[in-house]
Amino acid sequence: MNFPLRPWRLKNTTPSFSATFTFGFFGFSPLIFLTKIGAILRFFPHAFDKLGWDFENFMYRIILFLILTVLLSCKGGEQMVSAPQYPSPMEEHIRPYLRVDGADFSGKRIEIEGVFQKNPVLFIHEQNQQDPVNLLIHFHGHESILAHAIGQNKDWVGVSVNLGAGSAAYAAPFLEKEGFDALLSVILANLNKPIQGIYLSGFSAGYGAVRAILRTGHYESVQGVLLLDGLHASYVPERTPLADGGKIKEEDLDVFLRLAEDAIAVRKKFVFTHSSVFPGTFVSTTEAADFLLRAMDMRRVAVLEAGPLGMQQVGESAKGNFKVLAFAGNTAPDHIDHLHALFHFLKYLAGEL
Repeated sequence: MNFPLRPWRLKNTTPSFSATFTFGFFGFSPLIFLTKIGAILRFFPHAFDKLGWDFENFMYRIILFLILTVLLSCKGGEQMVSAPQYPSPMEEHIRPYLRVDGADFSGKRIEIEGVFQKNPVLFIHEQNQQDPVNLLIHFHGHESILAHAIGQNKDWVGVSVNLGAGSAAYAAPFLEKEGFDALLSVILANLNKPIQGIYLSGFSAGYGAVRAILRTGHYESVQGVLLLDGLHASYVPERTPLADGGKIKEEDLDVFLRLAEDAIAVRKKFVFTHSSVFPGTFVSTTEAADFLLRAMDMRRVAVLEAGPLGMQQVGESAKGNFKVLAFAGNTAPDHIDHLHALFHFLKYLAGEL
């Protein structure tokens, strides 16, 4: 009899014929194997005495044989792999991948205490004479990158917030309305200026904070959003890409659909940049952008232009205040490009581009 097997996810591993036969006949469970052996031995009650074998020693050898068969029958003996995403193995050395470090920032740097484990940092350019001011709260990325962005956009003030790894870490403090209220109150206390407009930006996993804030009673108070290669959703079923029959879990993107509609109607501003990185286990930023564009009845428009810091722009779709900017690249440095170009993309929120 042949027993059906549950499929494995093995990395670069192909079971040999011996493994297939062993698992197919005996089943993977040692208990099932021993039960079958016991059933066979009932037909030979005097076999061990005649052969002079010790029963316990015989069973030990059988179990050892089963274990060795499993270990040796898989090429390379590699273990099962369960990764949150499939990192790109690609490397690219053509473009320069220029980086910023905030060394050119001149102004106030104020650590905001008593909110999170890692203090947010407020940046105010020394030449900022605006009153009231536009406030950008940026989630995820070294504070020096926001310092450079404010250095290049002196009429803005910015707060850098870093909460750890993964979108859930960024969403957690803002799942209740009071979380963002607390952050705003300490920002105002340190700013000593009234706020004209509140804008949110998120790089990569930082979108988790943006989504949570927009969902919890602060939607009306936020004037605009900038997402830098960061907008994801789950597949349905989980970890099943679109090419394999999966679908996008639409509720993960619900508030961004609303935001896109309001941006098209010029009630909000929404700028979304994305690379071509494909995580594999959850919706990519390209797929998320496609989803939003289809929902808004917008087409992809191909362009071929040099972007900031050596980036290569390949597409731009715009309607009202909703803009989707597509860039080439499917490697980690291509992803990081979007963060370092914050200073440039901020100009879209300012209406300068």
